[in-house]
Amino acid sequence: MELKQALQQLDLLQRKQIAYGHAMGLISYDGNTVAPKGSAANRAETLGILSGEIYMLSTSEETIALLDELHARREELDLKSRRIVEVMHKEIENTRKIPMDEYIAYQKLCVEAEDIWRKAKDANDYPLFMPYLKDLIEYTRRIAHYTHPDLPVYDALLDQYEKGLTREKCDQFFDTLRRELVPLIHKVAQAKQVDDSFLTGVFPLDKQRQLSDYVMQVMGIDRNHCGIGETEHPFTTGFTKYDVRITTHYYEKNFASSLYSVIHEGGHALYDLHPADDLAYTNIGGGVSMSIHESQSRFYENIIGRSRAFVSLIAPKLRELFPEINDRTDDELYKAFNKAQPSLIRTESDELHYCMHIMVRYELEQKLMDGTLTVEALPQEWNRLYKEYLGVDVPSDREGVLQDTHWAGGMFGYFPSYALGSAYGAQMLSVMQETVDVQSVIESGDLTPINCWLEEHIWKYGGLYEPGTLLETALGRPFDPMYFVQYLKQKFTEIYQL
Repeated sequence: MELKQALQQLDLLQRKQIAYGHAMGLISYDGNTVAPKGSAANRAETLGILSGEIYMLSTSEETIALLDELHARREELDLKSRRIVEVMHKEIENTRKIPMDEYIAYQKLCVEAEDIWRKAKDANDYPLFMPYLKDLIEYTRRIAHYTHPDLPVYDALLDQYEKGLTREKCDQFFDTLRRELVPLIHKVAQAKQVDDSFLTGVFPLDKQRQLSDYVMQVMGIDRNHCGIGETEHPFTTGFTKYDVRITTHYYEKNFASSLYSVIHEGGHALYDLHPADDLAYTNIGGGVSMSIHESQSRFYENIIGRSRAFVSLIAPKLRELFPEINDRTDDELYKAFNKAQPSLIRTESDELHYCMHIMVRYELEQKLMDGTLTVEALPQEWNRLYKEYLGVDVPSDREGVLQDTHWAGGMFGYFPSYALGSAYGAQMLSVMQETVDVQSVIESGDLTPINCWLEEHIWKYGGLYEPGTLLETALGRPFDPMYFVQYLKQKFTEIYQL
């Protein structure tokens, strides 16, 4: 086959795959936002059929022959086409290793498990979710053995979300954070505590929705291509760069929760909206890895969103929408939004304690995957680690082992991405400040220079490069978690006058 003809067939294949993915994604998004509560079985059936179609399309003799030929001739291809072929060839190789019936059954199980998880969380009924979690773990182990038979299961899962990430690398990273941050956490605990009582009250949901629209505007999010919905556990879905959806959850008594949820998910959205146009409708048209993705969301949520300059920027709007805080100064708002104290809920955690939440999950996931921890004993071990790492007692499974949706969706190995992304973001800030006066930009109210830097160094490349290559190129130096450590030390030493 002529190379030009083969590339045309590859383009058609990708567009079919993306179309199927778009349809499945819309069904999943609907299920997590506005679908009737009793519709999960119907979605599972539909998604099972569609996933079977994707499996057959991806593993057909024609597809395999096409990818084998292009992979053999990859040195004749330009950079973009070569990367597309390499990524797709690897994905199809992995898919072929999974028996079709198990592939489809797993897709259906994830839909059913997410529905049961929501019910279990609402009812504080972990035993309801437990058999689904057990099945998810068994499926995850089997699939990891199919696709990465030479790797320990948990290393295979880490690699799925961040190419090349291993337990050894994670252990070194978390050991650095533990060594450097635990003494700071103890100092903050002994300091005079910040008053954030005024963040609790009654804040009408319609006003909070207005705040979400305002914040998305400030961030420079194109609302023609990015919508916002409401769900139990906020997430972002990028179908293509032309259709991105974020979600949030509004709490009438806590407007800060949805505020920073929208900023976090908005960071994901900005990344999904800005790959180069010629990457759209390809398998490298989105973010390259979850750690890089979380670097964008955590960068915006914390480094930008909780900065003194940003809080001062949005303070007038906060006072306009919520007169209850009219008598609070910008400085009081800034310190309240950055109050550091141990908490139960990961998504509500301050920057300083956040990685402790991730360490708990990281340890538990490894034990679940190697079989040294059963799902029956999981809540007890969760509660023990929360007491050991954060010094808090877990009053219920709703606020404990059921708080996150990730395991219900089969996303084992994802959690370390949050901590790594936080650290990546701090180093990005250091490099960005060499050419961009970040504080002055935020004070101006026009964040375009910040977004332009991120687009030039991260966003526009989509999945064109491996995550390690992209990161080191953007930073101009190897990744070093000490940038994150120094950022936290400087910030919280100033806030708590240590």
